[in-house]
Amino acid sequence: MSQSVEASDKPVQVTEDAAEQALSLIENEGYDTDEAGLRLFVQQGGCAGLSYGLRFDVEPEDDDAVTEHHGLRVFVDPASQKYINGSVLHFEGGLQGKGFDVENPNVESECGCGESFRT
Repeated sequence: MSQSVEASDKPVQVTEDAAEQALSLIENEGYDTDEAGLRLFVQQGGCAGLSYGLRFDVEPEDDDAVTEHHGLRVFVDPASQKYINGSVLHFEGGLQGKGFDVENPNVESECGCGESFRT
């Protein structure tokens, strides 16, 4: 069974704008926002070695850390958690906005385009 995480132990924070945008997208996909959520994960890739991934999942996996932010459920798997602890998920809209962005205090370096990182 997935584990609910206390507020002080949340591996990731989510801004209100990011939560609103994600909830809107989840609803547009036809998912139930009471069960479905946003999965934030880290994968190998990019010139710096690691990159972030985001996707919607119908429900969490058994070993996921599950947190809630402004009504948005966020799922993080154990392998990704150590790389993203303390991170903040933002959403930047508008003409020059680039969508979802992860501000990660654990990053030691990023590639020039900012798409991958190293801890």
